Formats: sequence, structure tokens, C-alpha cells
Amino acid sequence: MKGFRSFILRGNVVDLAVGIVIGAAFTAVVNGFVSAFLTPLVGLAAGATGDMNRKSFTVGATQFPYGAFINAMISFLLLASALYFLVVLPINKLHERLAPHQDVQAPKRDCPECLSPVPAQARRCAACTAPLPAVPVQPGTTTRRIE
Repeated sequence: MKGFRSFILRGNVVDLAVGIVIGAAFTAVVNGFVSAFLTPLVGLAAGATGDMNRKSFTVGATQFPYGAFINAMISFLLLASALYFLVVLPINKLHERLAPHQDVQAPKRDCPECLSPVPAQARRCAACTAPLPAVPVQPGTTTRRIE
């Protein structure tokens, strides 16, 4: 069960589920809501009557359907906010709660021979095995000796 949980909580699996399954399910509902309620309200506020989706203007012989663009923009904003607040935000909170926290990195210093970073309390360099000079112990810190 632990392996399955870590598989599900990986970022790419969650992103894929959000993008395909939930996005497709919300699209039809949001488009219907925008077409039935929000676009007519925008039309009333703008002084237009009738179906705002069919509003357009013409320049020369080219017609620009700005009503369809407004409809699509409202649909996108509503869909994106619904996905964020109903899916992404709860998954992030769950991931923070269940994911292991990263350990604080021990202070490091450079090896005088090979210049590789090594833990400050190390007695030998892991890269070149050169003996390292002792570091004076700071008051209030503890040292752990590994035998």
C-alpha cells in the first residue's frame, strides 16, 4: 500500500489525472454554465441583447466573432479556478502531509586536497581519502563518533 500511495502522489500522475479525466469532465459543465448564465450577463452589462456568443464586428470583408472569444475566456477562467481549488490545492495539501520531509543538510567544508565538499565534522575526505584537520567543537553542539 505504501508503494501505491507514493506512486499516486507523484507529480506527473496527478497532473495527468487532472489534465485528462477531471478537465474533460468539467469542460462540458463549465461551457454550459458560461453559455447559459455568464455570457448573457456580460451581454446585459455591455448593453447587448440576445446571444452574446454570436456578436461580432466586421472590418473590410473579415468578420471578428468577439462574443465567442469572450465566452471561451470566461469558460477557461472558470475551469482553471475550479481545477485549482478543487483538485490541485487539496492534492498539494495531502502531499505535504504524507510526503517525508527533507533532512537539514549538515554544514560542509572543502577538502584541502581535492576541494570536494565534505561534512564539517568528517575526519577523511570521501572523494580522495585525505585526512582532514580537526574542526574545533562549537559550544552547544554535539558530535557523534561513528566507529
